[in-house]
Amino acid sequence: MRTPAGKECSYFYGDYRRGRHHEECRLLRPAGLEWRPALCESCPVPDIQRANACEHMVFKPRLERRFLILSQEVRVDTYCEKCNCDVKEPRIGCGQCHPLPEIFIVEPGDTDTSS
Repeated sequence: MRTPAGKECSYFYGDYRRGRHHEECRLLRPAGLEWRPALCESCPVPDIQRANACEHMVFKPRLERRFLILSQEVRVDTYCEKCNCDVKEPRIGCGQCHPLPEIFIVEPGDTDTSS
């Protein structure tokens, strides 16, 4: 569903039927974090989901302030349930669930540039 920030996110839910106006983030709510529409602006989850659709990746959200005066921002830690490891670069993945095809693997010493 489209967030107030205009991005598609599977964790955002909005109920607008018959005059209702109920919106929530189903990523933050189970973690006990209070959601506001402005948090969707800083949330990295829609971009991560667009880049990597791994079904084994789990998001652990938290709210942070960069400086004392600025508003809160959403940050996520990612974890792979399949290989039981932390994912350092969530847009790419853990590297074990979805290996790269052989065409993208460059072996040391390969200098074939004939294209």
